[in-house]
Amino acid sequence: MLTLSLGSETMPIERVLAIGCHADDIEIGCGGTMLALTRARPGVHVTWVVLSALGRRAAEAEACARAFLGAARDADVSVHGFRDGFLPYLGAEVKEVFESLKDLAPDLVFTHARHDLHQDHRLACELTWNTFRDHLVLEYEVPKYDGDLGSPNVFFSLPDELVEEKLRLLDAHFGSQRGKHWFEGELFRGLMRIRGMESATRYAEAFTARKLPFSFV
Repeated sequence: MLTLSLGSETMPIERVLAIGCHADDIEIGCGGTMLALTRARPGVHVTWVVLSALGRRAAEAEACARAFLGAARDADVSVHGFRDGFLPYLGAEVKEVFESLKDLAPDLVFTHARHDLHQDHRLACELTWNTFRDHLVLEYEVPKYDGDLGSPNVFFSLPDELVEEKLRLLDAHFGSQRGKHWFEGELFRGLMRIRGMESATRYAEAFTARKLPFSFV
């Protein structure tokens, strides 16, 4: 299997935008990839946006984002307080947030998957593509009760130590989620193992790339 190298001289990654609807979405969907990216390129500028987190969840979102971005020298974390589950009915206000992100001109955008059955996740994906029409967008997956995992086509291999760090940080920072049947390390590890098997490695996070222009240089 051929490997495409992002962040090289021909495909530089200097500005990254990560968008998540809820406090733990980015960490679950692409947390290992973010850990690897900030270690490989500590000078990268990362903008981390959470749309729906209130009270304790907002504090958890801020703290966990900072932990995942610890290796990055330049990072902005923005946590908004839109009501969970109601983002499609607050469309104008949510779109204003996306409009404010346009000037970032990111080289790489992480966002929710288009086929995700959670209404907030679908809106975030739609607004991502409306806002960033000429950018590299990778849609991450979040396992949940709906059973809507798709067939991703981009895989990022994770070494064992980053898998363990991702699971440790999730458990340490999201105490409000402990006890929920879907929030457990075994589930998150299992999904990474499946995606690793599919990409001929051990562990991986998987994404959907709907547009991926390339050239031979």
